[in-house]
Amino acid sequence: MTTPLHDRVPEFIRGIDPYRPGKPIEEVERELNIRAVKLASNENPLGPSPLAVEAVRKHVAECNRYPDGGGHTLREKLSGRHNVPRENVFLGEGSSELIDLAARILLKPGEEGLTAEGTFPSYWIAIRATGATLVKVPLRDYGFDLDALARGVTPRTRVIYLANPNNPTGTMFSLKEFEAFFRRVSDSSDALVVLDEAYCEYVEGEDFSRSTRLACSSPNLLVLRTFSKVYGLAGMRIGYGVGPADLLREMNKLRTPFNTSSVAQAAAVAALDDAEHVRRSVESNRAGMKQITSRLEAMGVACVPSFTNFLLIELGRNSKEVAAALLRHGVIVRPMAWMGFPTAIRVSVGTAEENARFLDALARVRSGTLEGSKV
Repeated sequence: MTTPLHDRVPEFIRGIDPYRPGKPIEEVERELNIRAVKLASNENPLGPSPLAVEAVRKHVAECNRYPDGGGHTLREKLSGRHNVPRENVFLGEGSSELIDLAARILLKPGEEGLTAEGTFPSYWIAIRATGATLVKVPLRDYGFDLDALARGVTPRTRVIYLANPNNPTGTMFSLKEFEAFFRRVSDSSDALVVLDEAYCEYVEGEDFSRSTRLACSSPNLLVLRTFSKVYGLAGMRIGYGVGPADLLREMNKLRTPFNTSSVAQAAAVAALDDAEHVRRSVESNRAGMKQITSRLEAMGVACVPSFTNFLLIELGRNSKEVAAALLRHGVIVRPMAWMGFPTAIRVSVGTAEENARFLDALARVRSGTLEGSKV
C-alpha cells in the first residue's frame, strides 16, 4: 500500500498551528441575522484613502494586463518617502509575505529563529515552516524583553523577529532601546533582525524605532511596513520592506511572479499622497482610544496601554466565552488564548458608534452571567 499523501508532509509542517483570521462580518450577519460590527482585525474604520479609491477606479479597467512585476513607480515613491535608494525597497503581498521570505532564505533544519511569546503568530509559522527551531522568549510587562532576546541569540540563530509596536499587546520599545539591542546582536551574531513596524503611523512622539534609514546601511536589518492599517488598504494585500539590497535580491528570487497587483500598486501610490486621510485616521483613532479606555476604567476593566489602533483587554476569565457572548450582541472581537493570553480579548478601535456598540455590549455581558459567573 502506498503512503498517504498526508503522511508524506514533513512533521514540522503538520505540527504548525495555522494563522486564525478574524471572523468575517458577512458570516456573522448571515448566521445571526443581525447587523454586526467588526472590531477584530485592526482595520481602519474610516476606510481606504479617497485618493486610493479613485486610483483603483482608474486602474481596474486595465487589470487584463499583468502588473509591473518590479513595482517601479511605487518603489520609486517609497524611495523618495524614506530617502533611501530604490534597490533597498521590496514590495510584498502585505508585510506577511516578507515575514515568510526572510525565514525561507535564511533558515533550515538545525538552525534557529528567535522571537517572543505573545506576539504576531506569523513569525512562529514562518520559522517552523522551514524546519528550523522556533525559540520564544517571554514578554516582560506585555512588551518585548530586548535584553532577554539578546541573551537568547546563539550561533544557530539566523533570524530574529521583532514587532514595534507589538501585536497583540500594543506596547512599544524606544529608539534608544532598539539601538542598544541592535548593536549588541550585531556585535555577536550575523543574524537578520526583522523589525515589523506595521502600526508605526499611530505612534506619536519621536522616541520610536522608525529605522528605515538604518536598514540600508546595515547588512542584517530588514524593516517592514504595510498599507493595511492607517492607509486602509487591508483588502489590497500590499506592504513593503526596506533593507540591504543584496538581501532583497535573494528574496526576490523566491517571491511569486507579479506578487502585488497593478490595482494595489496604484492604490498604494495614491495613498502615500493622501496626508489628510492619514491625519484624520490618526485623530479618529486617538479619540476612539480615549472613548474606550475611559469607559473601561469606569467599569473597572483593565487594559494594556497601547500605541496602536487596538487594545488588549484583560477580563480575568476565559476569553473565548467572552468573545462568544459579545458575538451574540453582534460585536466581533478576537479572543487571545491562541496568542498566549487566555483571559484577554483584543479589540480594534472603530468609529465612535462602533466603539459605543462594543462598550454597551461588554457592559451587558458583564452584568449578566456566563456559565454561572459574571465576566
